[in-house]
Amino acid sequence: MNTEAIVIRIKTPTGDMDSSVDCPSLLNFNDLLVSLCTVFVFVLLFFVFCFFLDEDEVGDRITVRSDEELKAMLSYYCNTMNEQRMNGLLPDPLQIFPRAGKTPGIRNIHGLKVNTRPNPANDCSHAVPDSIANNSLKKSSAELKRILTNGQINAQDIHYQEQLGHGNGGTVYKAYHVHGKRVLAVKVIPLDITVELQKQIMSELEILYKCDSPYIITFFSAFFVENRISICTEFMDGGSLDVYKRIPEHVLGRIAVAVVKGLTYLWSLKILHRDVKPSNMLVNTRGRVKLCDFGVSTQLVNSIAKTYVGTNAYMAPERISGEQYGIHADVWSAGISFMELALGMFPSKTVLLFLQDPPVLPVSQFSEKFVHFITQCMRRNPKERPAPNNLMDHPFIVQYNDGNAEVVSMWVCRCLEERRAQLAQGRM
Repeated sequence: MNTEAIVIRIKTPTGDMDSSVDCPSLLNFNDLLVSLCTVFVFVLLFFVFCFFLDEDEVGDRITVRSDEELKAMLSYYCNTMNEQRMNGLLPDPLQIFPRAGKTPGIRNIHGLKVNTRPNPANDCSHAVPDSIANNSLKKSSAELKRILTNGQINAQDIHYQEQLGHGNGGTVYKAYHVHGKRVLAVKVIPLDITVELQKQIMSELEILYKCDSPYIITFFSAFFVENRISICTEFMDGGSLDVYKRIPEHVLGRIAVAVVKGLTYLWSLKILHRDVKPSNMLVNTRGRVKLCDFGVSTQLVNSIAKTYVGTNAYMAPERISGEQYGIHADVWSAGISFMELALGMFPSKTVLLFLQDPPVLPVSQFSEKFVHFITQCMRRNPKERPAPNNLMDHPFIVQYNDGNAEVVSMWVCRCLEERRAQLAQGRM
């Protein structure tokens, strides 16, 4: 294969984007993704780079998304480029046509060919518009490059043990990292998914990489394997809180402290979670509590969120009714989540809580401090809910902010043991 530099031209609806590859013969598929990622729009990276489509001589487009297919494509292109030079022609760039979402029907076709027909669009009029190639986009794509290149985990080091769950566009596995000698949770996401899910994955990666808090799930690495991306985080052996029954108040109080601290940390980074719910609160047998799943989170940068994303049942009234919302929407979601965990069931038969008066905990079953805390978090008017700097000062949070992880640990271990006993009995 030719070792001279080649120009790759990505064809997108917003214009053409060019990037130079110095030594194509040494590239593998993952290297190409990383080497190009500083050039392109952050939210488009997945479906720009993971669906390499070139046209053959009859106009069909074919898919290239593995090392073998990439080498075949580059080999054919380099041979064509040499022929053009021998004929005194300026070689055309290697043109790639991205496609999002649905997997193309034609792939792995023998005799791969690329679009090398003369193209009048080779001039600068089809370059990336100035409005797209701005500093913020370069900063975002550079951030992703750091995420992909700084990881210490690769696919060969991962031994998958069992499936933990499926959803949000991917499947989560319990896995063992051989070199690190630790258990991980690995979310494996196919990249032939919707554009919206691709954006959510990008959001989650960026936030996980940015966060450094004992109350946020720890991110270890992310890597590409052909048409999938794997996100490696710490494994929480207690799972998510949605699978537990009613949680005693003295345990839930300490869980609430950790959740509030995690949210406060996110807010300090101007990050709105937007999907606070029991299934996104994880626990382990050491009594640690951490927030996870930032796929629909958003940066609060001199603006108030307006989009309608997240889980409807836990949404604040202002979100469901389509109004502007901010940090106080996360406060509502935390409040109704704690209420569900205290009662052992969702507190309303309908998710349309914005049409009703907010539910209230029964004072006969819970302490006055806890009832007041939930009531304050679930005020219909967001301005009446506690501000972030006031949440930690609420008497209920102060009471359980004692760092006693053993209380949560003992409860988690007991629940897991009961669950194992029930499973064993069911097999008899």
